[in-house]
Amino acid sequence: MNDWTIIKILSWTESYLKKHSIDSPRLTAETLLAYCLGAKRLDLYLQHDRPLQKNELSDFKALIKRRIQNEPVAYIIGKKGFFESDFDVAKGVLIPRPDTETLVEQALKILNIGKGNPGPRMVLELGTGSGAIIVSLAKAIPNYLYFAVDISVAALAIAKKNAEKIAKNQIRFFAGSWFSSLRENSKFDLIVSNPPYIPTTDIQDLQPEIKKFEPILALDGGKEGSDSFRSILKNAYNYLVPGGSILLEIGFDQSEMVQSISEQYTEYRSVDFIKDLAGHSRVALIKKID
Repeated sequence: MNDWTIIKILSWTESYLKKHSIDSPRLTAETLLAYCLGAKRLDLYLQHDRPLQKNELSDFKALIKRRIQNEPVAYIIGKKGFFESDFDVAKGVLIPRPDTETLVEQALKILNIGKGNPGPRMVLELGTGSGAIIVSLAKAIPNYLYFAVDISVAALAIAKKNAEKIAKNQIRFFAGSWFSSLRENSKFDLIVSNPPYIPTTDIQDLQPEIKKFEPILALDGGKEGSDSFRSILKNAYNYLVPGGSILLEIGFDQSEMVQSISEQYTEYRSVDFIKDLAGHSRVALIKKID
């Protein structure tokens, strides 16, 4: 087996993954082999003619076996790139998505506008998961006060680890459901969340790597996909300063539903929607009255 060079095993693996209908087969092969060898993807081509050792081949084969069983690459290698940082992830924690970067970008615009205001700005994330959103914000604007909540203790452990690694541990974490673990007099300038918003009946139609491996708790938004939006908007205004904002990631076809829910409360004065790179309404921006 010592004739298996890096370039040869990459080509073979790409073909093998294609046969098993795995998305991005070449990228997957490169990512898993680089992880297996403790190298960067570029190094694979700089050392393309290097033979793999028997133990390296064995380890790589085990990774490929996991991938063709639909386990996400992020869980296999234990990390996922998001907003210019590598976040630790593990089973039981939702994998950060590129779509969510739209929410982070909008949050930074809001926070940057308020830089000249006196006093510290306070930011809360509901359902933090891996911490990708709140950690990215804290890294970009470190002089604000950041708080994050999640009902999953396992998720909080991962989020704290990411905060220590990426944002120098400047975030306070709380275990609980939405606002339940916060003081009633807590007031935030901005509340952000990527809550569960997939209708229960749609879960079965998700890709195998999602429905078989990622936490359903972080995906299932109830019968209409609206349960989380209703719970958050019912209480969020009590935790916002006058004129404060809420940013919610939403499904591409949920803007009318979210607007209808927010309009049930006179405490909110406006609802706007921000589109993602595909042109879909991806983030709801809801403002409290001044």
